[in-house]
Amino acid sequence: FSLTGAIVKDERNQSAGITFVLSGFSEYPQLQMPLFLVFFAVYTVSVVGNLGMIVIIRINPKLHTPMYFFLSHLSFLDFCYSSITTPKLLEILVVDVRTISYVGCMMQFFLGCTLVITEMSMLAVMAYDRFVAVCNPLLYTVAMSPKLCSLLVAGTYTWGGMCSLTITCSLLELSFCGSNIIHHFGCEYSAIVSASCSDSHVSLMTCFIISTLNEVCSLLIILASYVFIIVTIIRMPSAGGLRKAFSTCASHLTAITIFHGVILLLYCVPNSRSSQLFTKVATVLFTVVVPMLNPLIYSLRNNDVKETIRKLVNTKKFSHPM
Repeated sequence: FSLTGAIVKDERNQSAGITFVLSGFSEYPQLQMPLFLVFFAVYTVSVVGNLGMIVIIRINPKLHTPMYFFLSHLSFLDFCYSSITTPKLLEILVVDVRTISYVGCMMQFFLGCTLVITEMSMLAVMAYDRFVAVCNPLLYTVAMSPKLCSLLVAGTYTWGGMCSLTITCSLLELSFCGSNIIHHFGCEYSAIVSASCSDSHVSLMTCFIISTLNEVCSLLIILASYVFIIVTIIRMPSAGGLRKAFSTCASHLTAITIFHGVILLLYCVPNSRSSQLFTKVATVLFTVVVPMLNPLIYSLRNNDVKETIRKLVNTKKFSHPM
């Protein structure tokens, strides 16, 4: 037993010194620069949009409500997530040496996994918030008190960190020998497992259980919230109230559909060589495009946000006369 343990420990120590090679989109050399320009433009829009949304929510007193409190954290999560993965993607598109250290790879996976699970929980919390706002409007400010909102947000971050730490620890149990090529542009779970030379059954089961638990629980909370919302909307006598209730939920529903749609698309793909390109494209959508879409969805469909942007633009014009 001690000899086996020593061998396993030695393999892990060797793995810790490995430098991974990220294949990225190297099989399409003619597309490296066009892809760099596209991803750089999308990332720029994502950073400006998400940071801009946070600033707008902070400077407009009308937006100091539970819904926008959660939205500011959603924008923060999107900004962090895109900033963890996209810079490395941009780097490997323009350099010949596409490497990442073992520690850097595991850290990128841990942070990315934490943010994804946290955002999944945040969208569920936002669904509950919309349920209270539509179904109990008179008690909304009491039910969604600042203390409760802070506790819900803290809970999503804590839960995301705990789940991610568990999955990452299962990856740390794997050893890597021989080929150290990761057929991806980042440290995505299936790509890391494919590069391992040890038995990954325990890690796969751990990831499957935690991912399924989070996805099912999040979707159940969202589904239950919107069932009650739909029932309440159907019972509304006035068209004005119905329109207001629908506009309150439309942006959130759009964000949920895109987020969970891409996740289901990504993790329902079989792990095979023929699906590697599809997995890369789906991951690009999730890591680069989705973080850009959320601030656009909420700003384009929200009059208060658009009004704040107009005021900022007008103030800028008057403060810099021609």
